[in-house]
Amino acid sequence: MEPSPRTIIIGGGIGGLALAQGLRQAGFGDVVVHERDRSPVGRMQGYRLRISPEGERALRACLPRRAQDLLVATSNARRQEGLVAYDEQLVKAWAPEFSDPRGDDPDKVDAVDRVTLRRVLLAGLGDAVRWGSRFTHYEEVDGKVVAHFAGGHRDTGDLLIAADGANSQVRAQLRPDDRHHDLGVRAILTRTPRATAIGAGIPDVLRDQFVNVTAPDGVRLAWMPMVFRTPPREAAARLWPGLEFDDTGDYYMSVFSVHQDHLGLTDDAFFAMSGAELCRLVLDKTAGWHPDLRNVFAHAQPEETYPLALRATMPVEAWPAGPVIPLGDAAHTMPPTGGVGANTALRDAAGLCRALTAAFRGERSLVDAVTAYQREMVGYATEAIDMSLRIAKWSMKKIDVNETEHSTTPAQ
Repeated sequence: MEPSPRTIIIGGGIGGLALAQGLRQAGFGDVVVHERDRSPVGRMQGYRLRISPEGERALRACLPRRAQDLLVATSNARRQEGLVAYDEQLVKAWAPEFSDPRGDDPDKVDAVDRVTLRRVLLAGLGDAVRWGSRFTHYEEVDGKVVAHFAGGHRDTGDLLIAADGANSQVRAQLRPDDRHHDLGVRAILTRTPRATAIGAGIPDVLRDQFVNVTAPDGVRLAWMPMVFRTPPREAAARLWPGLEFDDTGDYYMSVFSVHQDHLGLTDDAFFAMSGAELCRLVLDKTAGWHPDLRNVFAHAQPEETYPLALRATMPVEAWPAGPVIPLGDAAHTMPPTGGVGANTALRDAAGLCRALTAAFRGERSLVDAVTAYQREMVGYATEAIDMSLRIAKWSMKKIDVNETEHSTTPAQ
């Protein structure tokens, strides 16, 4: 067997780290991840993530057993099944039936804290992750890929994986004409400590379920609990002594969405707002809502509040089959309305790991393996984006998917 190719992964987010773990499990001895953040908590990483059955299978395929156990221990302790929808006066709209193929499996992973997941994905990678390494450009020289970084550093490998997110610098160089489509929806993400919310008297209907609230004007609130099975530090001390975890408590994540037309602000003004200003903006926009719903934002943490533009890649296209390979948002950005963005990146990681392993073992050529990976990825990523857009259109009552398919306006 030939030596494994030196694999350079640009981006230490969920997809990039999952791929690094998977390649390590497959016997790739020379894998390095370059991440622009200076530490695992270098910037806002978001909060609770839904993990689908496909996402869970991908995680388990990439992670060693001990990390899988840590993942299960720190995942969400789901207390009630399903999703319930209300209007802005807390009048129930519907409560759909959910059929999860995992059933009531006590070890299923159906939601995680994003920062905690990143810590799990970092477990055991050690100095394979280069922090504070900001990619600038690459070049192909004598059959190798040379990645260049701010400060003059360079790294040479056989493969370059573009896992550097929606604003991918790798994609900008290889596919400069690609654009994300701005859906015209602006969101505010925040969280509230669960103990604070319960102490403030939030009603039972908001305590332990994923709650969707849609007002007649299309303003939307998604509210979801993150209750750890085991506190992350406690789980790490038991399952992986010496592994650092943040002291994170149970919380509620909330996402407030409004169409740009109803925001009353320019994008420059909106994205310049502080966390406290964003929280006040939500209170202003929900002045006529049921007081129990408005109380949710009264106890949100301003320091954990930030703005977001909803955008999507349409259509999803394969990149040229070669040593530069896309993964995650670099290939297929999608709005969070479907809860499948991270799961799609995880599917990419597991699928690309299988493809590269097959090539490494001589079972097929690298070009054939990467082509097959991208063909499959384009299919399921397109389905994920279409589903996310349908949900966004329904919930916001404003997005015209047909129009966005022909838009060329890049998002913020």
